[in-house]
Amino acid sequence: MKIEDVIRLAKERGPKTVSVACCQDKEVLVAVENARKEGIINGILVGDIEKTRDIASELNINLDNYELIDIKDLSEASLKAVELVSSGKADIVMKGLVDTSIVLKAVLNKEVGLRTGNVLSHVGVFCVEGYDRLFFVTDAAMNIDPDLNTKKQIIENAVKVARALDIDEPKVALLCAKEKVNPKMPDTVDAKELEEMYKKGEIKNCIVGGPFALDNAISEEAAKHKGIDHPVAGKADILVVPDIEAGNIFYKALTFFANAQSAGLVLGAKAPIVLTSRADSDVTKLNSIALGVLAASKND
Repeated sequence: MKIEDVIRLAKERGPKTVSVACCQDKEVLVAVENARKEGIINGILVGDIEKTRDIASELNINLDNYELIDIKDLSEASLKAVELVSSGKADIVMKGLVDTSIVLKAVLNKEVGLRTGNVLSHVGVFCVEGYDRLFFVTDAAMNIDPDLNTKKQIIENAVKVARALDIDEPKVALLCAKEKVNPKMPDTVDAKELEEMYKKGEIKNCIVGGPFALDNAISEEAAKHKGIDHPVAGKADILVVPDIEAGNIFYKALTFFANAQSAGLVLGAKAPIVLTSRADSDVTKLNSIALGVLAASKND
């Protein structure tokens, strides 16, 4: 499976409606317009419409194809974009030219937000040259130092994304610095405990294994070399990092060293949240919107 398959599947299951919080952003408008042209979304643009019109004019984007809601205040615009989703008028919320913290505050608003009580976590999807499958990396953006229960929910969120891409029983590897349990390395202890939770049926719709070092999680040859006999060994789809430090470095290494194509999504709310970085290309943003369409389709 390649990243192009995300777009292909989104075309089959779309269109969905995206509400963009603070839409006055060039890269976001390009991505949203490309997604609309691909037939995977309809868009509601919330924000400073005067500035948005100026940007759209430069890009030759016809805003007649969108519903426009003029709200200049960033917090109010974010809250409105979220309210459109919670009221059922939109299926996905996307961050525009606004800090992530402001969007998340709106998502967690008690009156019109999308809170479920579950952990919010980020899932990055990567297409790495030389591999015949996509990798789901989690959580590189939201949870700083997750405890055991948080890691369980991070796995569950990632499994939902993988299953939205028709991977019915994704293989989940809990990444650590080594593949053996060491009491002095708490993440290896957590990894083994999470595998036991899976064996007891407490984590469903996937196969969980750990601890794994990165090499023996993704390379069957490396796993055989170390004598690791496990259904996940060398075949992992979902790579669960121990904390945000490891995740952020790994995420950016894949992006910049491996030049991997990617998409990203925040799960755990009532609807998918597209929280792309300013540094992300419009292609990555388009891929992320498509991933949101698939996750929203799975919610139906």
